Amino acid sequence: MPAVSPASPAFDLAVLPTAPPPEADEDAARATADALREELATLQELLYANRRHALLVVLQGLDASGKDNTIKRVLRTLSPSGLAVHAFRMPEPQELAHDFLWRVHARVPARGMIGVFNRSHYEAVVSDVVQGLCSETERQQRLQSIRDFERHLAASGTLVCKFFLHVGREEQRRRLQARISDPTKQWKLGPDDLEVRRRFPEYESLWSGTMAATDAVHAPWHVIPADRKGYRDLRVLTVLVDTLRALEMRYPVPARRLRPEDVPD
Repeated sequence: MPAVSPASPAFDLAVLPTAPPPEADEDAARATADALREELATLQELLYANRRHALLVVLQGLDASGKDNTIKRVLRTLSPSGLAVHAFRMPEPQELAHDFLWRVHARVPARGMIGVFNRSHYEAVVSDVVQGLCSETERQQRLQSIRDFERHLAASGTLVCKFFLHVGREEQRRRLQARISDPTKQWKLGPDDLEVRRRFPEYESLWSGTMAATDAVHAPWHVIPADRKGYRDLRVLTVLVDTLRALEMRYPVPARRLRPEDVPD
């Protein structure tokens, strides 16, 4: 976690590290991450068996921060039957005809499930502002709606974990250049990505204010240094495992005790 809480008015992404600390051991991080992936798979099964809670994972970050790669690497041991991943793109006409949370609420995971948002409702208070689609007054109204929405989710049994993958400006430039140079990755670069890159400080500032306004005990933000994949994965896995461990789940006991001999011939 950053030294300054996202809920603090002094919170500023620009001064937070994007790389692992010098003492971080890559081999040790990889071994710990492997063990946590196995534990996460067991916790997912317990979540699915009990059907009392859901886990919503919100992944945000600037372009090339590694959202897709994080999903692939962190969640690779999970069962697809208990996992739902949704990537939010530009709203479709039907979605624009409703309030901005309408399409989001429809994708909230059911109890027993882990749901992952690759981008989310937070684009409506950051990207929409930069693009001139949302005034500051509307932004404040949306921020209040988000706070109310996440409070409602928590009260309904949904655990909310929000991650901001914090990539450095130089590392982002290197990754974007690598995409342009690789024909198999050029499709990942959208027409607006370079414009976002040019407005890096503006996006970073808006994200800082957004996290300060929406960090809560029931829906915390976790700023993850994302310049190195192994350390990033370890930090995300640690939060997810700690969150599910806190439920102290046990396998449910059937209402009727069965014996092996009860199975018909």
